[in-house]
Amino acid sequence: MKLNAVTIGLAALALVAGAGYASAETVSSDVGASFQSIGPLAFGPEGILFAADNKAATIYALDLGSEASGKTPGAKDVPAIDQKIAAMLGTDVREISVTDLAIEPRSKNAFVSVERGPGANLGTALLRIDGEGTIDVVSLDKLKYTKVQIGNAPEADPSARRDPRAATVTDMAFVNGRIFIAGLSNEEFASKLRSVAYPFDKVDQGTSVEIYHGAHGQWETRSPVYTFVPYDVDDEPHLIAGYLCTPLVKFPISKLEAGQKLVGTTIAELGNRNRPLDMIVYSKGGKDYLLMSNTSRGVMKIPTDDFGSQEGITKHVPDGNQAGIAYETIAELEGVEQLDFYDEGHTILMSRTGSGALNLHKVALP
Repeated sequence: MKLNAVTIGLAALALVAGAGYASAETVSSDVGASFQSIGPLAFGPEGILFAADNKAATIYALDLGSEASGKTPGAKDVPAIDQKIAAMLGTDVREISVTDLAIEPRSKNAFVSVERGPGANLGTALLRIDGEGTIDVVSLDKLKYTKVQIGNAPEADPSARRDPRAATVTDMAFVNGRIFIAGLSNEEFASKLRSVAYPFDKVDQGTSVEIYHGAHGQWETRSPVYTFVPYDVDDEPHLIAGYLCTPLVKFPISKLEAGQKLVGTTIAELGNRNRPLDMIVYSKGGKDYLLMSNTSRGVMKIPTDDFGSQEGITKHVPDGNQAGIAYETIAELEGVEQLDFYDEGHTILMSRTGSGALNLHKVALP
């Protein structure tokens, strides 16, 4: 998940922390973080990497220190990176899953979270790829860290089509001293947007968020935000959120109040039978764009010009049709599973080839 180049003015931030749901715990440097699982990543200030552990319903803030950079700054293409990672971890490529990709803002090295398993090979790893394409396992043993636990996480249900516990945290972004967290809770209105100040204080119980899902023709509160970006709409800070099957929704940050419910504005229905994977916002030619990777519709380039004026979608959009703000498919970007902002001219991504290999690329922003 992704910080981006767009400056977010949050002077009007009025998110109410509300009743605390968990306290932060500071751990000395000789212990090392121990993950049960590792998923979404987000960079904060000065080498702090936030990493979500959904099994433990915990968010770690890892102080990377000298681990924030390898020998060479920048990023380099790495073909078949999944095979190289599997070889490093001593397992088969079929037993690893890349769960997120994030660029360290200063070194521009890529950081990748990986899960290995199932069975006896179950494990996690945090990897760094430097400007020469060298892949290193980041040793957590000597890293200082703090952590905070989410108090109202859903119970695990491995028999479910989608285990709700695995969606406790679906995405994160650090903005103006707070980490914003999308995911599910154990409450009736399950879909939540939570936040916590960093250094960690208390994670709030979250705002229940409701949306109109055009493809389904109904209001929904249980489907989580899968990916989001912070973005100013008409000079007001918002979170722009992508949902399964595939509404695009805006939430004003000033309206996020812990323990309350907020109805988002659905500004686009991008068609059914697909899932958003990752999003970034960038500027090109004097205009801003949202770039979204997707399970079945390729990479979508969406202009943000009408994010403020677009009327909310509140009627059924049947048969896989689209409504609201339109998008352009970037045909040359195929099989993209992970996406992050690199610099003003580039994005970094991981894409799956037709033969099944996963490649790391730095490409020009479209």
